[in-house]
Amino acid sequence: MAEIKEQNEGWQSGIAKSITFIVTKDCQLACKYCYLVGKNTKERMSWEVAKQAIDYILEHEDEFNEESVIWDFIGGEPFLEIDLIDKICDYLKTEMYRLNHHWFNSYRFSFSTNGINYHTEKVQNFIKKNYEHLSIGITIDGTRRKHDLNRIWKTPEMEHGIMPKPEEEHGSYDDVVKNIPLWLEQFPGAGTKVTISSADIPYITESVLHLYSLGIHEVNINCVFEDVWKEGDDRLLEEQLMQLADAIIDGEYYKDYACSFFSESIGKPMDPELENNNWCGAGRMLAVDAAGLFYPCTRFAQYSLREKKAWVIGNVREGINKNRLRPFLTLDRCTQSPQECIDCEVASGCAWCQGENYDAACTDTIYQRSTAICKMHKARVRANNYYWNKLFRKLELEGEREEFEENRPKYNETIC
Repeated sequence: MAEIKEQNEGWQSGIAKSITFIVTKDCQLACKYCYLVGKNTKERMSWEVAKQAIDYILEHEDEFNEESVIWDFIGGEPFLEIDLIDKICDYLKTEMYRLNHHWFNSYRFSFSTNGINYHTEKVQNFIKKNYEHLSIGITIDGTRRKHDLNRIWKTPEMEHGIMPKPEEEHGSYDDVVKNIPLWLEQFPGAGTKVTISSADIPYITESVLHLYSLGIHEVNINCVFEDVWKEGDDRLLEEQLMQLADAIIDGEYYKDYACSFFSESIGKPMDPELENNNWCGAGRMLAVDAAGLFYPCTRFAQYSLREKKAWVIGNVREGINKNRLRPFLTLDRCTQSPQECIDCEVASGCAWCQGENYDAACTDTIYQRSTAICKMHKARVRANNYYWNKLFRKLELEGEREEFEENRPKYNETIC
């Protein structure tokens, strides 16, 4: 255990480089809110492309000088390609050791999975082999009603653009929830990611409480960044979050559970001279797909874009084109935000996705911030203020404020 602790501490120090392998663009599901609009069964990464990407990255150590690295695997559904992933990870470990690379013993293999294949023998063998360096999140949206509203099984007809009627849809809740106990046994501190779209706002409260009942202590939630919001959605979101606040506080879930919708750091004005960072890591990350093309983030690959052409910054044969990457290095809050966002009284915590900014912009620019999420953020801030005011009044009355501050659960803000 002491060895594992040392590895964890080493990996957590400094800023980790995130390198993503898009191992497949296929998935068993056809989630209605998924931003991956170009999923397909044909684009699967080969071992030859994966090896070329690894060799380029590890041989250019001076260009990747972050203390630690996150080797991230996505799809589609990454565990559809568990054989390839296993081979990639074995090669990464041996090459980092052979090269005496500074990332050896300071790395993580990261997965966000739909959880359907989690229990299979191959996935479980992979977990046992790499356990000390693994981070795995299973996405479950809440109750069966909320989960199955969006996270439905793909049908053969969908390959031809034919969507099933609602009464013919087959949800995936039962196929995922059966694997939650095994996942939590292996990763007891793991959190799940919940996505909110217009249709499922009414089910937020019941869904968070349901996830708590499953034993998930950290629930990270975010509203989709796309322009899908209808008139009145912000009011409904605020009502749901206030109900959730009451449930968490009255039921004293706050002692052992966390929900990222409630954070003391959001809803404040921001000084543009002191707080001018970009929200996401686009440009500081690196993604590679089945064709061996490099991207500043997976959201700039073609299967992630509705309107724009992919933003390619190189390939596994020729390396990274720094001129294509250069615009991302000058991104900050002020270079892409309209003045109303810079001056906003509740600006802190208002997220954006660089890929969605690019896709929604009226020109091929990454400097035009999408504000589709604005009213939803403001609704969250109002409910957030209600939550903390009520909680702190309760804690002060019961003399538990100091104990809460010392022992409050931690969570990671989810932005994608």
